[in-house]
Amino acid sequence: MILSRHNISNADRWAIDGMLLPPETSLSSLLQMSRREMMSNLASIASAEAVNGEPLAPIDADQEVWASGVTYMSSRLAREAESETADVYEKVYDADRPELFFKSNGWRVVGPNGNIRVRSDSAWDVPEPELTLVINAHEEIVGFTVGNDVSSRSIEGENPLYLPQAKVYNQSCALGPAIKLVDSESLRDLPIHLQIHRSGSVVFEGETRTSQMKRNLEELVSYLFREMDFPNGALLMTGTGIIPTEEFTLQSGDLVRIQIDDMILENPVL
Repeated sequence: MILSRHNISNADRWAIDGMLLPPETSLSSLLQMSRREMMSNLASIASAEAVNGEPLAPIDADQEVWASGVTYMSSRLAREAESETADVYEKVYDADRPELFFKSNGWRVVGPNGNIRVRSDSAWDVPEPELTLVINAHEEIVGFTVGNDVSSRSIEGENPLYLPQAKVYNQSCALGPAIKLVDSESLRDLPIHLQIHRSGSVVFEGETRTSQMKRNLEELVSYLFREMDFPNGALLMTGTGIIPTEEFTLQSGDLVRIQIDDMILENPVL
């Protein structure tokens, strides 16, 4: 089942498998339910009215996006290479506790085909393609979407304490095109593919699989929910295993294309 969000007559409307849900239905209201209750509810309330319009970012304004770091060996090695304090990444990769950080409010998230940005005070910037979990208020994984955790490698490399500035700024978080409702077992070995297009040519391409993650998904979710409630659910980026070379940086006019399983998220760089 595919859950998507659209602008219909200047109002946000959610749809399931291309059929509109009642106007009062939101992702927040769905994620307040258990997974079983949500699936049963969706099956009973879909209308016969088909969606007509482009999808928006699959998140409500009052929800949060969090992110995980150093969950793939390739990410650890890249962040060690860029950093003046490389040992912190080795330590967090091997530690029991994962790296988790706040990425974006729902209202800041860029949707499919929306512009992402690089910071004007950064010289080295990359997209980070990430499986993004959709989690309900009861700590259950109900599905996933495609995420782009746009990041400044130069700012984070200067000092790990600058992580919020490297990660959290306008148009640095993109999600879409929709949410695929699946159980967590279906997410163990998904392919992730990244292409960056510039002036009509592919200037970077890479791929990985979610099975290359060191930490399992339930572990990341359990740490996110420690000592913190998410009454409207939350979305969690699970880290990147695709790192462009040190010579590469995003430029205005680039197009970033991320595919996870059969879902594709594209965003031009502003």
